Amino acid sequence: MSRMEEKLEGRKTGIDGEMLSEIGLAAQKILSGELVGFPTETVYGLGANALDAEAVTKIYSAKGRPSDNPLIIHVCDIKMAESVVELNWRARFLMDTFWPGPLSLVLKAKEIVPHVTRGGLDTAAIRMPDNPIALELIRAAGVPIAAPSANRSGRPSPTDAVTVREDIGDSVSMVLDGGPAVVGLESTVLDVSGEDPVLLRPGGVSKEEIEKALHIPVLLPCDGESIKRSPGTRYRHYAPGIPLVLTDSSYSNEAEGKKWAWIGTSEPEHSPAVKIIFRDTEEYAKELFRALRVIEKSEAEIIVAQIPDETGIGRALKDRLVRASGI
Repeated sequence: MSRMEEKLEGRKTGIDGEMLSEIGLAAQKILSGELVGFPTETVYGLGANALDAEAVTKIYSAKGRPSDNPLIIHVCDIKMAESVVELNWRARFLMDTFWPGPLSLVLKAKEIVPHVTRGGLDTAAIRMPDNPIALELIRAAGVPIAAPSANRSGRPSPTDAVTVREDIGDSVSMVLDGGPAVVGLESTVLDVSGEDPVLLRPGGVSKEEIEKALHIPVLLPCDGESIKRSPGTRYRHYAPGIPLVLTDSSYSNEAEGKKWAWIGTSEPEHSPAVKIIFRDTEEYAKELFRALRVIEKSEAEIIVAQIPDETGIGRALKDRLVRASGI
């Protein structure tokens, strides 16, 4: 038994009869070309049959997402992964090490994958989510499921079912409620289609963890072509309804004279109208999107966000904050 199989066995958990029935209905909707909101360990996804071009087009329409922004394909086993991409030895090793989990791998796509699913590229991003409801949904449907975050494009990603319904409830056939997401930030996207692994988007698996596993450096993208291969990196994302500014101190002059909100791991200077302090960087990352949505409904006119250290999940957290600020 491989490490991945051992992890999958260990993660088997009882899904009650009512949820199994809902998953079965959701699987039928996927096979009928409809959209379904569902939980993963990272954020909630907006799912469609990855092999059905017409269904995938509905994802772009529901989100208002540019059609050249590729989608991540979610699978439930290696056999399904092999059906959509060309696996190499490095990809297989990383799958065995980190799957199921928040690591998406970019590989050469097979012709079975519609161009709309891969944003017109010759590659596709795949991952196996570490969530029993998500895995059971994919198994029940029997097809890989394309799924970006289940929100309007550019908005903070949803980490619970209520937020999915608020954002795109009129575009989905149903939403499977699996409770709050446990990671809170989207998956890491790693390009392993070439000779060297390239980190296209930091996420739930850190650069340091990947390098430790591979025993070689993970490169950072240095050109536009590399960025094109990653879902969710070329456009402003995660933006709340009010401005967000970053600071490496405990205050920003841009907040002067305004009702401001503070998010970070330290106490702020002065007296913000809203203050959310996290225990550590891990909690900051997990609760970021939820905090942004709470604050935008408050009296605050601007959000001042503390910049985290760029180690571990902090790299992914800073990435999301930078793009939420529009820098």
